[in-house]
Amino acid sequence: MVVKGDKIKTAAQLQSSIRRIAYQIYENNLDEKELILAGIGPRGSRLAQRFGKALEGFCTLKISYGLISINKAHPIDGVSCDLPLEVFQDKSIVVVDDVLNTGSTLLYAVQFFLQIPVKQIKTAVIVNRNHKRFPIKADFKGISLSTSVNEHVSVVLEGDESGIYLR
Repeated sequence: MVVKGDKIKTAAQLQSSIRRIAYQIYENNLDEKELILAGIGPRGSRLAQRFGKALEGFCTLKISYGLISINKAHPIDGVSCDLPLEVFQDKSIVVVDDVLNTGSTLLYAVQFFLQIPVKQIKTAVIVNRNHKRFPIKADFKGISLSTSVNEHVSVVLEGDESGIYLR
């Protein structure tokens, strides 16, 4: 994969952020026996898996994973998940995405889980761009970047070019 732009975080720095967020997630769920990490789309799902792998290294929480499908360009079209909604009932959920831009995707993903009673919903992103247009925040974030709306942030989780890029 060819990535153009300035590298904001290296692979090692990215892994350090993932590990730190995993500790924060655990601290927020000390009394839980089970935790569901629900990633938005393929990138959020891969990031949720990375958080889960880090968590498994230091805690005994039972970790489950869900893949949230949503049209990021037009989230009102609907949200679905690869797990039945009942699986999330009375559970602690962390909704994971790679980059928080306007907040619409995260808001619609969280709204999906409000169809049933849940214990708590938290949000985790690796990059918070500070361009929110909706009343949602990242509870756990790797880095906050004040960028122009014309700039693009990429999170690469695999391979030699792993890191966070700005172009």
